[in-house]
Amino acid sequence: MSFLKLLLGILSTVFSAVVLIILAISLTIFLIFTNLQDAFSYEKQFVNQRVSLGQFAINKYEITIKEFKEYAKKNNVITLAEKNGGGYEWGNGWEKRKGWNYKTPYGKKPGSDLEPATHINRFEAEKFCDSIGGRLPTFEEWKLAAYTQLLKSDKFVTGQTYTYPSGDKAEGINAQGVLNYNKHVKVTSLPEGINGLVAMGGNVWEWIDNQKEKESLTAGSSWWYGAYKTQVSGVQYKPSNFYVIYIGFRCVYDKKN
Repeated sequence: MSFLKLLLGILSTVFSAVVLIILAISLTIFLIFTNLQDAFSYEKQFVNQRVSLGQFAINKYEITIKEFKEYAKKNNVITLAEKNGGGYEWGNGWEKRKGWNYKTPYGKKPGSDLEPATHINRFEAEKFCDSIGGRLPTFEEWKLAAYTQLLKSDKFVTGQTYTYPSGDKAEGINAQGVLNYNKHVKVTSLPEGINGLVAMGGNVWEWIDNQKEKESLTAGSSWWYGAYKTQVSGVQYKPSNFYVIYIGFRCVYDKKN
């Protein structure tokens, strides 16, 4: 009789433990599923705000994969990176990477469609901006938006021009020696800088309207460089028809009178 009681006690304990384990697993699965749903819903509802800076407005974030996908689907756009089998990455010189394009920037499905659209050349970026009533920024516009605080702010002094798009110090920038992600990341994961804009320094270079023969200016630097390149002096001209993992863009919009 005492043995039976002992056995029943053990079975009861084991049963309780199994129930608790099942409940814990179920709760974990529920939370993971809920978080995935929330993340998907957020991406679906994402809108790249336009920050008004007087005579023009500029996108808060770099143009995302999501935005370029929607544009490409609507307008039957196939990028050169897709047509030619892949974009480029710096290795032993510029090396072509099979299957790398704006949809699959590193050759596979990205962690988020809110990563910046890369492997887009200057002309493709320009057409995208035009399709939504915008254009590529001039260097003067981009420089003003990136380094001079034009809006009221609790963090930055209105009218002051700073060294970095993050202020006097290189903080919160996706660059070597700062955040060290060693790749570009989704735009919404980075902090706001001057004028509430995100990733005007680091993450990916951005195409600028200024041209010199067959080259176009890029500004802001990418994750591949140190923060020093995110200063205004770090701009570089690159072939206008080039499409690489390191270059993205954002648009500006003229003020309507």
